[in-house]
Amino acid sequence: MEQPNYYAIIPAKVRYDKNLPANAKLLYGEITALCNVNGICWATNDYFANLYCISKTAISLLIKKLVEKGYIKSQIIYKEGSKEILNRYLSIVNDPIKENLNTPIKENLKDNNTSNINNTSIIKEINNNKLLFTKKIFKKPKLEEVKQYCLERKNNINAEKFIDYYESNGWKVGKNSMKDWKAAIRTWEKNQEEKSKEIQTYQSKAIKEQSEARERFLRGEEND
Repeated sequence: MEQPNYYAIIPAKVRYDKNLPANAKLLYGEITALCNVNGICWATNDYFANLYCISKTAISLLIKKLVEKGYIKSQIIYKEGSKEILNRYLSIVNDPIKENLNTPIKENLKDNNTSNINNTSIIKEINNNKLLFTKKIFKKPKLEEVKQYCLERKNNINAEKFIDYYESNGWKVGKNSMKDWKAAIRTWEKNQEEKSKEIQTYQSKAIKEQSEARERFLRGEEND
């Protein structure tokens, strides 16, 4: 994946903490960088794991260590009435960026740390890297929505067949849960186009073979 190009800060108390793993110090620096851009860090364990090529479990343990040491704070937002996690927000304790660079992050942090946070879909664009830090909740489309989208794209896809197919497999694409039904429609379009080309190629080949066979037959009659 493309690596971010913004700077990170690791203060002396973190750098020289002998009880803190080296990867935790590196992760701390990455969190300060994201906080410097947005005032707070929305990045998921999956994002950090892909960035540094280590497991999500390892990232989780490193974040836990930073929280235990009092270097960062972790705020978890749960889905109403359940224990399902919607979002997690990380912030720096005694943020060296705010203390040393006198940036307006404090106000941003306050704005993003209230109970009025929009938990449905938070998308942040960081230095044109376009990182999606939170998951958008997938909502199954209605039949009319699929029909309208197919009509707009003029793809002749049967909307009812599309709905029935994904209802039968639990709205999964392969082994993964569907994230974007419109993208699935576009994939069906490509498959439909490829199948149409294959049929046309087969028909052209069959017509050519039949024509050649007819010519050979006629030449045989002339030779008789």
